[in-house]
Amino acid sequence: MDTNEAILAFSALSQATRLEVFRLLVEHEPDGLPAGEIARRIGVPHNTMSTHLAILTRAGLIDADRRSRSIVYRARLEAVRGLAGFLVKDCCGGRSELCAPLIAGLSLCGAPQAPSPREVAHG
Repeated sequence: MDTNEAILAFSALSQATRLEVFRLLVEHEPDGLPAGEIARRIGVPHNTMSTHLAILTRAGLIDADRRSRSIVYRARLEAVRGLAGFLVKDCCGGRSELCAPLIAGLSLCGAPQAPSPREVAHG
């Protein structure tokens, strides 16, 4: 991913509704959701949702597939991987031990996190 692609993706995700849509679609991988269902769940009018979906599509964050009379949208997980890679590309000046906690946190996607010692002490 180059700088311009990253800026386009971050720009698309910098709006609350689009970020919510993207996260919803990630939750519904690999099946995706029809556009009308996305609009209903987010509580946004269909024409407004169409604009948000178009922006996310142009940014390369989602794909659309026609299934019968519906258009089903799916998150492009490789785009998430590309963004994460872009952010940590030159992580910590080549000192991998400094980046290890960050990378480990990314690899625990969806896994429950153990409380930190600080959370336990204050819990």
